[in-house]
Amino acid sequence: MAVGTKTLAPSELDTFEDQRLVEELRKAKEELFNLRFQSATGQLESHGRIRAVKRDIARLYTVIRERELGIRATPAPVEVASKAKKTKAKKADDAAEATKEEAE
Repeated sequence: MAVGTKTLAPSELDTFEDQRLVEELRKAKEELFNLRFQSATGQLESHGRIRAVKRDIARLYTVIRERELGIRATPAPVEVASKAKKTKAKKADDAAEATKEEAE
């Protein structure tokens, strides 16, 4: 995820774990520091980038605080062993087997 982009939406942040949110916040603060340094030395080309990074920092703080208050749900931990995606046909077969077993 690139910090300071329009793709950093709250819906995308909902999928991040708490530790990743804190890491993204650290990266964003570091980038803001570098942008301010570039601005002070006259090397900054895009001043709008500072505003975008500030907004990303605010979004990250908001999501973290909402999770602390219980307003926003924390994502469920991801299992280490990934399961293969089932196709619709496979799901239908599994459902048919389950109903068949229940009938017996």
